[in-house]
Amino acid sequence: MPRTHAALPRLYVEPDLVAGGQVALGKEQSLYLAAVLRKSVGDEVVLFNGRDGAWLARLVSDAKKSVVLALVERIAVQTPASDLWYGFAPLKTERLDYVIQKAVEMGAGTIQPVLTRFTQVSRLKHERLVANAIEAAEQCEVLSVPRVEPEVTLERLLDGWPAERVLVFADEGEASSSPVAALEGLKGRQVGLLIGPEGGFSDEERARLRALPFVVPVSLGPRILRADTAAVAALAVIQATIGDWR
Repeated sequence: MPRTHAALPRLYVEPDLVAGGQVALGKEQSLYLAAVLRKSVGDEVVLFNGRDGAWLARLVSDAKKSVVLALVERIAVQTPASDLWYGFAPLKTERLDYVIQKAVEMGAGTIQPVLTRFTQVSRLKHERLVANAIEAAEQCEVLSVPRVEPEVTLERLLDGWPAERVLVFADEGEASSSPVAALEGLKGRQVGLLIGPEGGFSDEERARLRALPFVVPVSLGPRILRADTAAVAALAVIQATIGDWR
């Protein structure tokens, strides 16, 4: 997005964004603009919907329960959706929010909570995860908001895994090494990343993962990383080696 618009508030909306159109915001977003940010008629914001790029919009009504914005011009074209799949064992609330936000920032296209034997949290509020992903996209100028899938057990995930996609498995039991060499061999392939819970995968889970033909176990170096740290580190090295940082 142009740096000239970097200071403007950014909002994710559902309606189509077209030249000459208008968007009426719901109560929550209207209150945010009119009451929290104190925006009024004539002020500008940036809107995006994950389909039509980023649009400069101007307030034409500043009612606190129903702000209406007129679309002025498209200021950034829509970026393509990422194909990077990211699965993780859910953590407790604050760190769960963190891993969702960082996955969005790091360019994941699909975010999948995976329930394992040692997962700390078994019941998730899906709408909260989606809201966190949207908020991260708003803050970081991400135009393609990742899909956030409902939680699934590891067993069901592996049973239904598509054969054409490689699953990179961060294995704390793997001999310490750089993951770069293993990842370079996956160029051009569809890739998923799986990060386990605090305490790691169980011995049975590790054995099953390592026995599957589509799984590529990798080490994340000589130190034991917290699950949220491992997620950011692994996503970064994937994007730098075979992803969209190249």
